[in-house]
Amino acid sequence: MVERFFFTRQTNLQLPDEPGPIILLSGPPSSGKTSLLFQLALNSAVKNNGGAVVILCKRRRLETNPPFLSQGVDPSSQIFQNIQMKYVNDAEGIKNYFAAFHLHNTFPASVIIDDFADFFDERSCQEKYNNARGRDMAMIRVLALCRNAIEHANRRGPCELVLSDTHKGDFPRLLYIYKRWVSCIYTIIKSKFQVGVISNYYYLFVKRLRSAKYSIALQYLVLEGIIE
Repeated sequence: MVERFFFTRQTNLQLPDEPGPIILLSGPPSSGKTSLLFQLALNSAVKNNGGAVVILCKRRRLETNPPFLSQGVDPSSQIFQNIQMKYVNDAEGIKNYFAAFHLHNTFPASVIIDDFADFFDERSCQEKYNNARGRDMAMIRVLALCRNAIEHANRRGPCELVLSDTHKGDFPRLLYIYKRWVSCIYTIIKSKFQVGVISNYYYLFVKRLRSAKYSIALQYLVLEGIIE
């Protein structure tokens, strides 16, 4: 399953389906999460014969830290036309998008939200709900709305929601919230060893059964290998 985050030259490769419609990609800061999500978007568009993919993100964040393409990806490829960037500033933007989701004539193959928790300002949420755990409450309500929308879309065809989250420890800091809504979690850990001039090697794994070793080198996302 980790292969879906990377570019492959095998044109007949069949990427496996996920065990559920909502997945989470969690990793430390500056570990290439946005680049991995962007490659997943490309793979999803290809797998679904040019189906649309929507990425919800903050414009300033994307312009400041643009994703790196995988080596071998043609930046002029027509497949990029199937990826729609939708810029939102806060949780209200996400709510508005999914509140009208059922009105779509066709649904995207994938909806991707980069750094989901970053859309929820802690102080604003506490004031809105008059509760110290207002941020948690706001995230739960939006996740419930997202899941209802994605489940509605799946009655007509495959549609997945992919979230990313930033954590500073070994596990997603908001795991107690995500685990109720997410069917599969991909976790990134940083290698402690430097090899040559590359100091940032990462491992992406799912259920600790299969992992991918990758690096960010010379402004490229590079898959170093798959580990069984």
